[in-house]
Amino acid sequence: MSQAYHTLYIDKEAGSKSEGFIRKQAQATFRDEILRDFFAGGSVFSLAAAKKMDDPILVSSIGGIDAKLKVAFLMDKHDTVGIDCVAICVNDIVCSGAEPLFFSDYISCSRNYSSLTNIIISGIIEGCLLADISLIGGKTSEIPGFYQNREYNLAGFAVGLADRSKCISGGNVKVGDALIGLGSSGIHCSGFSLIRRVLRLNERCLMEYIQSLGSTLGEELIKPTRIYARSISKLKDTIPINAIYHIENGGIAKNIRHMLPEGSGAVIRCGTWEELPIFKLIQWEGEVDSTEMYNIFNMGIGMIIAVSPEHVNAALAKLKELGEKAFVIGEICDSDLCDEANVIFC
Repeated sequence: MSQAYHTLYIDKEAGSKSEGFIRKQAQATFRDEILRDFFAGGSVFSLAAAKKMDDPILVSSIGGIDAKLKVAFLMDKHDTVGIDCVAICVNDIVCSGAEPLFFSDYISCSRNYSSLTNIIISGIIEGCLLADISLIGGKTSEIPGFYQNREYNLAGFAVGLADRSKCISGGNVKVGDALIGLGSSGIHCSGFSLIRRVLRLNERCLMEYIQSLGSTLGEELIKPTRIYARSISKLKDTIPINAIYHIENGGIAKNIRHMLPEGSGAVIRCGTWEELPIFKLIQWEGEVDSTEMYNIFNMGIGMIIAVSPEHVNAALAKLKELGEKAFVIGEICDSDLCDEANVIFC
């Protein structure tokens, strides 16, 4: 058996139900590289594809949902957090030009409610299918008394494969490169500590319908992170990409600095993309200044791609074909044109 799903259960009956469900459902995500005829403590995945590469390298990423889980707890809605967990990992992996291979999850809780665990896992499986990655294993642990009631923690780990010569390292970024932003599905997973504070989240306010959002506040906040793996995989096969950066663990301003070569900066032209209403609501209700908003939130852009000017139109056309909302949001400039933060918003 290739898929190793280890369990540490106090409630043996609930644990058995969860484990059986996971093993059955996870098979829908299995790639051909999964070795089904093995039985071991660990999961087994073939790297035969690496033989076709000149210099194969593995790319890994780990991530958790963190403060966004509080929204799921308050709403008692758990079918999308698994998608978030996969997205956080695979979106990082594809930034290197790697192909996501397999994913493992970790759930810890005070008590395993099999119905709840199965809902979480169903979201993880949906995320894996969207990313074309195998759910190869995981672990669910009961830690009595550590979490309240039906609360839990959720994290994931993913591995991808790339040929070193085809990796996207960011080393080709240069002054004059255009910055293309891919639209986000919403907040994604960054900034929820601030959101909880400024919006004073509770069960009642999450159920409130807000006209500007076209939904309740809770429905907007719980929207899962968009998975860009398929689009990036197809784009990089047709368009030379100089750099990709996933807007996570901070906002546009914080993340874009990581893709800037020495002696350069970035000009970001506000208004060139669709800034989602939820960000305006947060800024208004919390009296948050624009600088802080751009440092904490994605502001409607989930991923940024740097390409040479001559490839912009082709990249936009391809991304549109792939179903992405894509915008030219700025360009790489000389650092002399920027302030000490190296990023100008205009």
